[in-house]
Amino acid sequence: MLFNEVEPKIWYNIYMLYQGSFFLKGAVMSEKRRDNKGRILNTGESQRKDGRYAYKYVDTYGKPQFVYAWKLVATDKTPNGKRNDMSLREKEKEIKKDFDDGIDTINNKMTVCQLYEKQISHRGNVKQNTKQGRKYFMKILERDKLGARSIDSVKLSDAKEWAIRMSEAGYSYLTINAYKRSLNASFHTAIRDDYIRKSPFDFALNTVLANNTKPKVALTKEQEDNLLALMANDDVYQKYRDEILILLRTGIRISELCGLTLTDLDFENKLINIDHQLLRNTEIGYYVTSPKTKSGVRQIPMCEEVYQVLKQIARKRTGTNIFKVDGYSDFLFLTAKDEPKISAHYHTMLKNFVNKYKKRTTEPLPKITPHVFRHTFCTNFANAGMNPKALQYIMGHSNVGMTLNYYSHATATSAKAEMDKLLA
Repeated sequence: MLFNEVEPKIWYNIYMLYQGSFFLKGAVMSEKRRDNKGRILNTGESQRKDGRYAYKYVDTYGKPQFVYAWKLVATDKTPNGKRNDMSLREKEKEIKKDFDDGIDTINNKMTVCQLYEKQISHRGNVKQNTKQGRKYFMKILERDKLGARSIDSVKLSDAKEWAIRMSEAGYSYLTINAYKRSLNASFHTAIRDDYIRKSPFDFALNTVLANNTKPKVALTKEQEDNLLALMANDDVYQKYRDEILILLRTGIRISELCGLTLTDLDFENKLINIDHQLLRNTEIGYYVTSPKTKSGVRQIPMCEEVYQVLKQIARKRTGTNIFKVDGYSDFLFLTAKDEPKISAHYHTMLKNFVNKYKKRTTEPLPKITPHVFRHTFCTNFANAGMNPKALQYIMGHSNVGMTLNYYSHATATSAKAEMDKLLA
């Protein structure tokens, strides 16, 4: 067969194939889904009878997932009575971006409570009081609407609104800031795990709330003397005078004072050995744990006043107390029931005493807590010129910066005395 006889047949066949493909294409196009406005829907898109749009896709685990919207595109109007939300196409775009960036589109749906639970589970080897604090914060999260939100839906504005709600509920600025740090750490873990791209808690709290934290105020020498004198002459509170003296003259933490036993007293070298603290909670009762930080393990020198007071207390306690907590016994400071005192005892006692104190004098008095005595001790020795590193050791601070902060309480009188000493 000649070439010119074959050519027309080839072109005819090509033409018929072209026509067939054209009609096939038209048939496929005619089968494309459309919404109730006649718009062609893309692969995976559909519209329900109630008008709501749906998009079906397969997640990274091979499981089918759905997202819904009342609008197909952003310019559509949200039906009356329906919550305004992103359009379906906008949601599809986010899903595609998540896939391209390797975002885990399953785990980013976990709630804030679940994320916080995941975060704290990674650091399980913590002290009992830290565990209690975590449980307390989890209950706060569960009560707040933030706790049930999926982590991918929490925006910066949501985090700031949470802080405002916390403030309105009566939580202090410092407490809210501590909780914000915990949430920020949790969201940064989610970022590292490719659940989300950024943390909504990356903001300074003082841009949302006024820092109304009152600066710590140390007792003056006159206030110290008046306090101890009033206690010594009061029928009810005189029994607490020695304990308050020890707090004022050693800078010891209240939980460390409560944990002191006879074996912690080195009278020969006039030292108090600190290597534990006593605490109590409603779930497990009394328990002993290590000091607040590793630097908390230390030996505090006894001044003569403290030496004499502890000698007297030790004589009274020898062989009289068999109450044991985690292997510790012979606690120095006991309740009327011969149980070790805890921080709450001193907080309540001081509150009641201050109320009585105010009725006897017109002198202004700062809020008094056991920590005020520790603060007073550190401030006094800082102003007296003690070497910051030595003072850091006695206080059990983890870094000298904490100790140096107490030098900010220097008065005009102490500043002048320092200058006179240096210029002499």
